[in-house]
Amino acid sequence: MTQITVPALGESVSEATVANWLKKEGEAVAADEPIVELETDKVTLEVNAPAAGIISKIAAPEGSNVAVGALLGELAEGSVANDTKPAKAAPAPEKAATPEPPSPRTETSEKLSPAVQKLVSDHNIDPAKITGTGKDGRLLKEDVLNFIERGGKAAETPAPQAVSTHPVSESPATTPRDIGPREERVRMTRLRQSVARRLKEAQNTAAMLTTFNEVDMGAVMALRSAYKDNFEKKHGVKLGFMSFFVKAAVQALKEFPAVNAEINGEDIIYKNYYDIGVAVSTPQGLVVPVVRDCEDKSMAAIEKSILEYGLKAREGKIGLADMQGGTFTITNGGVFGSLMSTPILNAPQSGILGMHKIQKRPMVMENGTVEARPMMYLALSYDHRIIDGREAVSFLVRIKEAIEDPQRLLLDI
Repeated sequence: MTQITVPALGESVSEATVANWLKKEGEAVAADEPIVELETDKVTLEVNAPAAGIISKIAAPEGSNVAVGALLGELAEGSVANDTKPAKAAPAPEKAATPEPPSPRTETSEKLSPAVQKLVSDHNIDPAKITGTGKDGRLLKEDVLNFIERGGKAAETPAPQAVSTHPVSESPATTPRDIGPREERVRMTRLRQSVARRLKEAQNTAAMLTTFNEVDMGAVMALRSAYKDNFEKKHGVKLGFMSFFVKAAVQALKEFPAVNAEINGEDIIYKNYYDIGVAVSTPQGLVVPVVRDCEDKSMAAIEKSILEYGLKAREGKIGLADMQGGTFTITNGGVFGSLMSTPILNAPQSGILGMHKIQKRPMVMENGTVEARPMMYLALSYDHRIIDGREAVSFLVRIKEAIEDPQRLLLDI
């Protein structure tokens, strides 16, 4: 018998949610074949079979929370036919452990994860009295802990009053409401919860302000048009706008080091390296992989890194190490058609640059003529605790100057 356990999830991550079993009990698997997907606060990762065999037991069903090293399931040797019957025996101890007094537990015990089962057993709680918020109404560990904190009282009693009298001020996490016939309750993924928590923390912690400017993209677009074919033939990757902005950001960060720094307690940590996070939207939520040492990378190397991270993110294969660190972030809402927005800081960073849609607008040129120019609004959100307004505005002006005169990037001026 071979155990399938939760692997190390990365720095500061100790728990995950079983998102999806790719195989069922009784199915054969090959060694290193993906068998279950786990969802952490940051990424979704696959757990591979430690050996070839038959899945004889699934110990942690979908929706259950599991810690590092916890048992997910078991593999057995033999044919599918020989192993499907023993797999049925797994729930037997749960049925045997349901004595007469807590009779309602018989109906729900099969849905309980090991962590939830231990909690209800240790506190002698009837799980039938708790409303589950997991997939298909399964009880989650948070449901049981909230039930215990309420002194063993169900959440349904105060919920209607809270909804009717304080619909705005009450926290939805502590006052769940009944849903209507045309509504559907779906639990937030761990990634979405993490994104929501981090963005709210950034708003609550930082003195965040945003300054705006606009940039004429004509010079960069002409440069791309002239060299894009040769660039792709030589480097095997397309020349995009993002590499120009990454290089421009590095140049500006060198001149204004506070934008590349972070606050740590009563200290400021200045970083003499430039690891630029590039925000990528995925079906699971926003992730920010980090392109390391951008000051030493060519534009081709930056484009390759961005392409690789984008593919990994959309396939759900991006790792925690890919997103850790980062000194400054760039996000491009223009790919979705955004004309202007206010990006939120990626804590503990002190600055984030927002790119937007390129749109032709009438502009008065230096000679007094009016031309239709391809313009893009830029937004820099910054932590006013560490970055003064003059620095923020000047930083964004340096970005504008570099993009409007891309030769500056080659000459580093």
